[in-house]
Amino acid sequence: TFALSAQTLTEKWTTEASLRVPESVLLDSKNNVLYVSSIDGTPEAKDGNGFISQVTLDGKIKNLKWVTGLDAPKGMGLFNKNLYIADISRVVTVDISTGKITNTLEIEGAKFLNDITVDKSGNVYISDSNTGKIHIIKGGKAEVYFEGPEIKGVNGLLATDNGLYVVDFPSGVNYKLSKDKKITKFSTTAEGADGVVPVGKDEYIVSSWHGEVAFVNAKGESKKLLDTRDKKLSSADIEYDPKTKTLFVPTFNANTVMAYTFSK
Repeated sequence: TFALSAQTLTEKWTTEASLRVPESVLLDSKNNVLYVSSIDGTPEAKDGNGFISQVTLDGKIKNLKWVTGLDAPKGMGLFNKNLYIADISRVVTVDISTGKITNTLEIEGAKFLNDITVDKSGNVYISDSNTGKIHIIKGGKAEVYFEGPEIKGVNGLLATDNGLYVVDFPSGVNYKLSKDKKITKFSTTAEGADGVVPVGKDEYIVSSWHGEVAFVNAKGESKKLLDTRDKKLSSADIEYDPKTKTLFVPTFNANTVMAYTFSK
C-alpha cells in the first residue's frame, strides 16, 4: 500500500539571502510564522553573533533579528509560549510573545547541541552530535536521557507517541527509541542525516546536510526526493506544515530557506 513512486517535492519559494548560515526552521502554527535559527559564523563559535528570525509562511522575512545574542543556534522546539533553542552547550528559552530570552541552561558536558524536540508533556530532548548523547530537560533540570554504541553522532530528533525517532548524522541510519529506551534500526537515509519531520502515520521526511532529502515509509523503505548537492545547497534541519503540505528547507551556506510542496 505504501508505494515508493508517487512522492515528489515541487519548489515553491525561496527567501531573500539575508539569513546568515540558517540551520533550522520551526513552524509556529498558532501564530502563522516560521522561526529560523542563523548561526552567523562557524557552528561551534561562541561569538554572540547568532540570531533567530521570523519568516512568513510565504517566504518574506518579517523580523530578521527577532532574537539576538546567541552563539550558534541550531535546533528549536516549541511548547506553549516557550521557544527552546540549542546553542552549542546550552539551551536558551525565549518567550515568543515578547521575543525576550527568559532562561539559559548550561548542559553539563555538552559539546555540540544540535536538534531539539518536545513531547506532549513538555519534556525537551536535545541531541549532542559530538558526544552521541541525548539529553532531556524535565522540570527545569537537565540530565542524560540516552547514550549507546549505536548512535555515533546523533542529530535529528522527533518525539512521537511511542518514543523518539533518532537520526545519526555520520551514518544516515534512522532509529526508533522506545519509551523504555530500546533502540531499533528503522531505515537508512543519506549520510549527514540532519532533520526529521512526520508526513503521515509512521511516514517521515529526513534531510541530509549535504543536500539530499528522503521520504521514509511505514516499512522503513526510503526514497530520495531531492538532491541539491551539485548546486552546493545544503538541506539542514527541516520543518513541515501538514496543512499546506509544505516542506521548509534551510540551505545553510546559501543563506536562504526554500519551500517545497510535498505530494504523495
